[in-house]
Parts: sequence; structure tokens; C-alpha cells
Amino acid sequence: MGEQQQRVRWGILATGGIAASFAGDLVDLPDAEVVAVASRSQGSADAFAERFGIGRAYGDWASLAADADVDVVYVATPHSAHREAAGLCLEAGRNVLCEKAFTLNSREAEELVALAKDRGSFLMEAMWMYCNPLVRKLKALVDDGAIGEVRTVQADFGLAGPFPPSHRLRDPAQGGGALLDLGVYPVSFAQLLLGEPSDVAARAVLSDEGVDLQTGALLSWESGALASVHCSIVGGTATGASVTGSLGRIDIPHGFFFPDHFVLHRDGRDPETFTADPADGPRSTMRHEAAEVMRALRAGETESPLVPLDGTLAVMRTLDAIRDRVGVRYPGETGEPEPALTRA
Repeated sequence: MGEQQQRVRWGILATGGIAASFAGDLVDLPDAEVVAVASRSQGSADAFAERFGIGRAYGDWASLAADADVDVVYVATPHSAHREAAGLCLEAGRNVLCEKAFTLNSREAEELVALAKDRGSFLMEAMWMYCNPLVRKLKALVDDGAIGEVRTVQADFGLAGPFPPSHRLRDPAQGGGALLDLGVYPVSFAQLLLGEPSDVAARAVLSDEGVDLQTGALLSWESGALASVHCSIVGGTATGASVTGSLGRIDIPHGFFFPDHFVLHRDGRDPETFTADPADGPRSTMRHEAAEVMRALRAGETESPLVPLDGTLAVMRTLDAIRDRVGVRYPGETGEPEPALTRA
């Protein structure tokens, strides 16, 4: 796609809060330009386009997918629509950055990955945590053996709510519940450091609608490592994380998915604090993933080494397994085979 000065033309599919945040973060990237937006409502698309100075507004998804002047589409719908929306774009030959949870389940995720490979298009899950510089530093320290062999990972993400039954987080048809919206972060954090678990155990409190209000899971690996992850839409948690190894520990007191600092404790040494660059503050939470997408497109890559598709599929299998253990099933999922993980 040429040198870095050549602008990458983005399309945004959906007009909700996460789409607005992404459009705002693209302002920090001078080589990015949002050229089109789509919604199922022409009025919503027009309002979004006016707000962000976007030239083309479509009242249907197919028109955006067919727009050959769009280099990559950011899919920002609820995850229940990711398979349809991202699939439409991939079928039309567009490159895609798709929000997380990547899809409702691993079957849908596998279909999108297969479609992208068939079309030769770029596809990436919008797991911006993986692109965060401080999270990347933490992973590099762990990979380099700074705390020895990883023994345990702990992470939580909970919102206080309360969310009424009419809210999307309570709606099974929109993939509601804590796990896919919030739990994807602690699960992804654990798998960033340890890969796919060999065993999954889980418990949850379910709503009257049948979605999980809060879920706790214990993931285990053949190495002996364990991860305890928790998510909730009925209680605000510290959003902290900790990684313990045979030679030390790393603590993220809060906001582990885009931390402002973490503390490395190594046996026999004073604690070391690693702090985020002020330029990577709250307003720039998603610009790193956008920059990674543009880097990959210019390099002719069809996936990102920071957010590889195999890793995304592995996380979806774990989320499937957790839902299987706690009894959450979404409309249209009946008859699917149980995930290929040991039942606990």
C-alpha cells in the first residue's frame, strides 16, 4: 500500500459509543482517514458522519462493504452481529478489524477466518489490549523470564450496573451477559501469557433472561499453571490483574486492559514500577490497534502478529467452554457440539 505517508481509508460499520471512540482516536493518526460510515438507519449514519466530518454515510451495511474506496472496515456492532457484518465485508473483498468478543462462538469465528483466508483479506480482532505498549512490555518481561515460569494469573473486570432487562447486556439475542462483553478481557489476558488452556471449570449467576450476570472461571494448563478470571455486570471490580511466576510477580492494580503502570516484584530485588507514556493516555486507547492494522496493510500482511487469528480462535473456544459449563446458550446455537476441552 505504499509508504507511510499514504493515507489509509477507513470505513466504520455501526454508530454506537465504541464506534465514536474509535473515530475519535483515529484523529491522533495523521495517516488515517475515515471516508465512510454505515448504519441500518440512514439518519444514524448521517448524524455520525456530520459529527466526525465523514464524506459518505450509508443507511445499509452492504453499500459500505461494496465501497472500493475503503481500505479497511472497522466493525463496531454488538458481537451478535459480527458474523453477519464482518462476513459481508470480507465477501466483498474488504479488509476488516472486528470488535471483540470476535463473534458469538468459535464456529462463527472459524467461518470468518476461513472466509478471510479464501479472499486473501486482512482480518483482526479489535483486542486493543494486545497492542497497548505497556501490556506488550509486560508480555516481553514474562517471555524473557523476568518472573520465571508462570504459575498463576488473576484478572477481573466488573461493572456496577444495574442494567435493566431491556439493556443489550441482558439480551440473549444480542449475546448479552458479562462473559462476552467483559470476560473476554481477563480470558484474553491469561491466554496472551499462557496460550490456550487444557481444562476449564466455571460457575455463574444467571439472569431471568438466561445470560450471565457474573462468572468466575478457573483455567488450567498442562504445565501446572492456573488462571482465575472473573467478570460481572452487577458489581464494579478493581479491574486488576496479577501474574505470579517461580521467581517473582507482576501486579497491575487497576485497568489491566490499558494500564497506566504495573509493578514488577523479583525475588531479592526492590520492586520496579513501569509507567505508561503520557501520550498513551485514556484518549488513545484504540489508536495503537488502528496503527497496527495500517502497518500490517502496508506490509501486505493478512493478519497481525500482535493479535494473531489462531489466538482469537483459541479465546473463542475458551469462551465457548465457559458458557457450556455455566449453561448460557444464545438463540440459534442449539445442537452445536461441545467445545473440545476437558469437562470439569
